[in-house]
Amino acid sequence: MRMLIMGAPGAGKGTQAKQISDHYGIPAISTGEIFRRHIAEQTELGKRVKEIISAGDFVPDVLTTALVAQRLLEPDARTGFLLDGYPRTAAQVAALDIMLGDLGTGLDCVLSLEADVDDLVARLLKRAEIEGRADDNETTIRHRMGVYEAETAELMDIFARRGILLSVNGEGGIDEVTRRIVAAIDEFTGALR
Repeated sequence: MRMLIMGAPGAGKGTQAKQISDHYGIPAISTGEIFRRHIAEQTELGKRVKEIISAGDFVPDVLTTALVAQRLLEPDARTGFLLDGYPRTAAQVAALDIMLGDLGTGLDCVLSLEADVDDLVARLLKRAEIEGRADDNETTIRHRMGVYEAETAELMDIFARRGILLSVNGEGGIDEVTRRIVAAIDEFTGALR
């Protein structure tokens, strides 16, 4: 099972990625975790990522792609994986297609967690209050929601045209959402066989 999970900030991607990973016995691969691991291990790529992030810049597509490609070659990802945070651009989708093509495979499905924007804003404001994130105010959060929509619209269209986009209601309790996701994935991938 080779999947990608997408969702607006606060939709529960990280939480559900862990649940899906545990359920299907595949690694959840987060670009943020990859960056942190390489930085902690002080690899050459990690040193470059640290410099870029320290300067306040975004890690370029080519470097992110190199890190993801390395991770997909690790033994635990050979039988499947769940990507979280990659790809984020059409260029990264093309790069992922090449990577997976070289491995003789492709994505089985792209899971999109859907939730009401006002509910997500309320959830993120509550989290900001609990965690003391003063910079997470309603204006900032709504801006991030708009950026997410603008950046992912093209990707959603690409995956929908390929017939691998699976939209799931991400609202509700963690276990409830997980059950909904697993049922949808099982039905979707069963129909592909």
